[in-house]
Amino acid sequence: MMDIQELGKQIKGLRAIVLGDMMLDSYLWGKVQRISPEAPVPVIEINREEYRLGGAANVALNLISLGAEVFAVGLVGSEANAKVLKKLFKQHGLSSKGLVSEMGRKTTIKTRIGAVNQQIVRIDIEDSGDLSDKSKEAILLLLKKQLEHSDLLIIEDYNKGLLREDLISETLDLCKKHNVMVAVDPKQKNFFKYRKVDIFKPNYKELQSNLGRCFESEADFFEGAAQVQKKLACKYLVVTHGAKGMYIFSAKSPMLHLPSCAREVYDVSGAGDTVIGALGLAFASGADIHTAASFANLAAGVVCGKMGTATANIEEIRDYAQA
Repeated sequence: MMDIQELGKQIKGLRAIVLGDMMLDSYLWGKVQRISPEAPVPVIEINREEYRLGGAANVALNLISLGAEVFAVGLVGSEANAKVLKKLFKQHGLSSKGLVSEMGRKTTIKTRIGAVNQQIVRIDIEDSGDLSDKSKEAILLLLKKQLEHSDLLIIEDYNKGLLREDLISETLDLCKKHNVMVAVDPKQKNFFKYRKVDIFKPNYKELQSNLGRCFESEADFFEGAAQVQKKLACKYLVVTHGAKGMYIFSAKSPMLHLPSCAREVYDVSGAGDTVIGALGLAFASGADIHTAASFANLAAGVVCGKMGTATANIEEIRDYAQA
């Protein structure tokens, strides 16, 4: 049986870099008491506003919560939202020295508006154009300095323009040079650019989308996953599938299935961030892939029981496993 406390000790102090699309999550909560006379929509009277770290920034926050030393590298704009993001970094003990500001760019912000803990609408403001050559060189310089002293790189790709193909290839070359473990949480655009990484973690829908087909059976899913694992030559392909849990594929061992252990699901936003963080850290600490995935599964169960993007610490995961 997994000793979570011992695993926490092995994780503590690991040096991790998060490279990815940094986001700001905004929450506006209020109450609905009437329908607008202008259109058949509810009028929400806002009484609470909150900002949280989202996207790759939430992955970094999850790593800190688990006891790692974290350096986050990403791209932001030069407007007010970038200042809010940097302020949140400081509040959570994260350095903002890895945030490269690009003039004229919008910092990604996702605003969720809701009432009585029920989300009604989400408004996204973002700029998903490719980063400039100047910003790319600044990002690479930061990575060169940090990778020499790091155990793990997590790449969180939301297709918001940071992860250009040339930046990906040069970053992976640097990781190979410094023997740094790499875990990737991909999206659509660069899916097949992340070759020979240690852990590649798409969800079921992303796997289907990038193969250009809907799986008609479990056997069809397994065949498609094996095809992707072979094409990418990754050590482990970990496919998350909501309530069905995780499926782990590798060239050297049979497929492994871990059912979800979420008990009460209040909100799944940010659960993927928790999974890639916990999975990457546990594996980098020396745990085998089964132990690392089981640990990540428990961590996801913890955050699914919280509202909004959230994190899990070792004590919460241990208590959750024992409940």
